[in-house]
Amino acid sequence: MQFEAVIGLEIHAQLRTRTKIFCGCGTAFGAPPNTQVCPVCLGFPGALPVLNARAVELAVKAALALGCAIQPTSIFARKNYFYPDLPKGYQISQYERPFALAGRVRWHADGEAHDVRITRVHMEEDAGKSLHDTPEAATGTCLDFNRAGTPLVEIVTEPDIRSGAVAADFFSRLRDVLTTVGANDGNLEEGSLRCDANVSVRPAGATALGTKVEIKNLNSFRFVQKAIEYEIARQSALVREGGRVVQETRLWDAGAGCTESMRSKEEAHDYRYFPEPDLPPLRISDADLARWTSELPELPDAMRERLVAQYGLPAYDAGVLTQSAALAAFFERTAAAAANPKAASNWIMGELLRLLRASDGDVAALTTVTPDALGALIRLVDAGTINGSTAKTVFETMFATGRAPDEIVTSEGLAQVSDEGAVLAIVREVIARESDAVAQYRKGKQAAIGFLTGQVMKAARGKANPKLAGSLLARELGPPGAA
Repeated sequence: MQFEAVIGLEIHAQLRTRTKIFCGCGTAFGAPPNTQVCPVCLGFPGALPVLNARAVELAVKAALALGCAIQPTSIFARKNYFYPDLPKGYQISQYERPFALAGRVRWHADGEAHDVRITRVHMEEDAGKSLHDTPEAATGTCLDFNRAGTPLVEIVTEPDIRSGAVAADFFSRLRDVLTTVGANDGNLEEGSLRCDANVSVRPAGATALGTKVEIKNLNSFRFVQKAIEYEIARQSALVREGGRVVQETRLWDAGAGCTESMRSKEEAHDYRYFPEPDLPPLRISDADLARWTSELPELPDAMRERLVAQYGLPAYDAGVLTQSAALAAFFERTAAAAANPKAASNWIMGELLRLLRASDGDVAALTTVTPDALGALIRLVDAGTINGSTAKTVFETMFATGRAPDEIVTSEGLAQVSDEGAVLAIVREVIARESDAVAQYRKGKQAAIGFLTGQVMKAARGKANPKLAGSLLARELGPPGAA
């Protein structure tokens, strides 16, 4: 029997505000435990919440970018449940009347069209964090309430996804949208963007939904895909063997490569929602909505299409370069400075991102290499002043020191040798020295010419024009197999 997966996602995204959603406490990640708390976010009696206007602006912009209809009036509610890291015993969220409904994300990938509907986007506060692996928690669990009250949006999809790969792709594209509009920093490792997946299976062709299992707190695109793929296989095998899928919450164990049961959800939890008595309804004016709509930047899908059309880039390049607004802007300025968009794309996707990853850097904070400087380096290569191998060495020096490429080339004597007489002398020296490789080439081994070209470049300390070296070698040796 063939089975079809039915998948819906719930994404929790922390909003990029300096203060919490209902108080003035900071939201900086990594602060010492319980140093960013106050009576409001800890829920002390008599401490009244005040809604953060910046959080509302970012939440609305995120929902607009996802194609949602913004509701002019929405209501906050208390979601009552007990959990150790929920200091108030309830969470302020939105339930019956969220601020955004009915969005949509459409995209093409690998020749297929995808369409995922957004059910709702609502605002809420984050909970604290239970710590199990600190020295202080050696004999128990410690609680850090710094995160309690951090503003969130929860983005809930319809069950429109059918595979782990598409779920991961959707999550990645959603991250791009949220970071582009400035609503979220996109940092999955720090937990500012998290994904829960609801997964069920049914016989292929059936319309009724199967019993869903929730996989909680997935914090990487790879884990989203792997956890869902594992869960689809687990449920399919269970049903095929006559078993019954139990509604439950499971966690992904990356080390073991499997999901594990966390808690049963055979019955829906009664959260006893009721309107938050200390907050008035949230009303979004037409003027604010018009202003926030006008402030939306170019969104990633539109930007990808434009980069392909405007610069003639492959779709893959456009996808990489639009991972963040800062990276896309760096590319466009470099392409203009270099007058060679494809070379600019190659350098940014290759050397620049490699060095940024190695140094845990961010292109938005990069000061040593500017787009103008990278454009100047590309022009040196295109003009034949330096070759590609030397250019990589120059770039590493630029990245480490901030020096200009032409100054590095001049001061360190790295200019490419294109004088035919000088290169020919090196070629003849290598031919005389590498008699075995020459003999192999003359017996018809074409690959030997690559070795000989490498020896010429080595003898020239990487500065010989490689095209000239190759052509001179071919001229001196004749066609392969000519012996």
